Amino acid sequence: MWLINITRFWVEKLLEVFTVCLLLGLTGIVLAAVLFRALDSSLIWYDEVASVGLAWLTFYGANLAALKRAHMGFPGIISNSPLPIRMPLFIVSELIVISFFALVAYYGYQVMEILAWDSLVSLPSVSLTLTQSAIPISASLFILCELLSLPDAWKKMCAGVDTEHEAIEEAIRLAEEDLKEAKA
Repeated sequence: MWLINITRFWVEKLLEVFTVCLLLGLTGIVLAAVLFRALDSSLIWYDEVASVGLAWLTFYGANLAALKRAHMGFPGIISNSPLPIRMPLFIVSELIVISFFALVAYYGYQVMEILAWDSLVSLPSVSLTLTQSAIPISASLFILCELLSLPDAWKKMCAGVDTEHEAIEEAIRLAEEDLKEAKA
């Protein structure tokens, strides 16, 4: 269990650093494009690179959400079910998610092979294999993140904890603390 926790910690930190770098890079590109456009000297590659950056940010941000079990789902349905039904529902839901992302990874890799000889229109030196690599890599990472977060999710499911309800209660607690500090 300690190996899972250590691996989860480092995967989370790496994903946080990578997504922040993507966000900062995308922000820099957008700001530079605005500046160059204001100087009447538009960057020809801006639209294409910004689109790819936004897609990468979305894919890798979703991995971080999966690791924290913050992605969309229906935890209330599972956690409010009787225990004999809850366990099979949880297992089936996890198998569906993992199977879906295994298919995305497989077909994402197939797409990379098809696009191996193509490049960005505005930057011919950048291969579409690089830009499209986010699909199979992030799908594989999503599976890893699901598996790393599975032991905690299993414990919460067995205890009947609704993670959405738990997150709402935490947000209310933090808001009440902020309100008390503001009044003081």
